[in-house]
Amino acid sequence: MTMVTHMPRVAWDAARAFVIMAEAPYFEDFADQVWRRLGPDIHDALTDTRARLADNLRRTGGDRRVADIERGAWRVRVEELLRARPDLTDVVMELNSMVLRY
Repeated sequence: MTMVTHMPRVAWDAARAFVIMAEAPYFEDFADQVWRRLGPDIHDALTDTRARLADNLRRTGGDRRVADIERGAWRVRVEELLRARPDLTDVVMELNSMVLRY
């Protein structure tokens, strides 16, 4: 039986996972995995997301729209990454599953 990976779903799952982990106490561990497995550009984007979410929390007390915007941006970013580098699909799926472990 052949398994088919639905890339848009992988991208949405990653968007959710990356934003959750950007606010989690385990961020440093997750960010280290991102750096080693996806490279510095994606790591830097994750760090920027964390900073924007923290700034939003300080300014508004946690306006949910900011997290929604970040998830949307991550969905696009990951979908473009997987389109350019489909070999990273399993890596992204493993990173997504890290949310469940924490």
